[in-house]
Amino acid sequence: MAIRINGSDVAVPDDARVSLLDLLREGLHLTGTKVGCNQGACGACTVLIDGQRVLSCLTLAAQADGRSVTTIEGLGSGSDLHPLQVAFIEHDGFQCGYCTPGQICAAAAMLREVEAGIPSYVTADLAAERLTLSREEVRERMSGNLCRCGAHNGIVEAILRVAAEHAA
Repeated sequence: MAIRINGSDVAVPDDARVSLLDLLREGLHLTGTKVGCNQGACGACTVLIDGQRVLSCLTLAAQADGRSVTTIEGLGSGSDLHPLQVAFIEHDGFQCGYCTPGQICAAAAMLREVEAGIPSYVTADLAAERLTLSREEVRERMSGNLCRCGAHNGIVEAILRVAAEHAA
């Protein structure tokens, strides 16, 4: 079997204990995905599996067998940046940049969740036809991704801008 990573098929490691994070960084040299706490508490290793955010440090590579994995390298690159990458730059949604790949991957999945009508803990109107993102909603939905530099305001502004552009 194989894992489709950023559009290319990759063999599942023979060792069933290999984490998706280790496969990406050590096996494939896709170093955009960061090692943070290695315990699932910081979100630096967030990638997308079939469009849903996962913590790659807690996911075995074998669990992604037959599925599609997208890392920050697969969202956009060079002059063809993903809208969230552009917004993070324009709104200073990073300082050291270490958490940024995980933040952007999480935000991409989070925007899909909102579009699908999936409420959060702070969603006020569960019967609304369309969810409206507020700063409080974004902060709640992104709470699993930490930024120790304090760029949260820029991150929230970047996400809100992309959400507004997508809704228009």
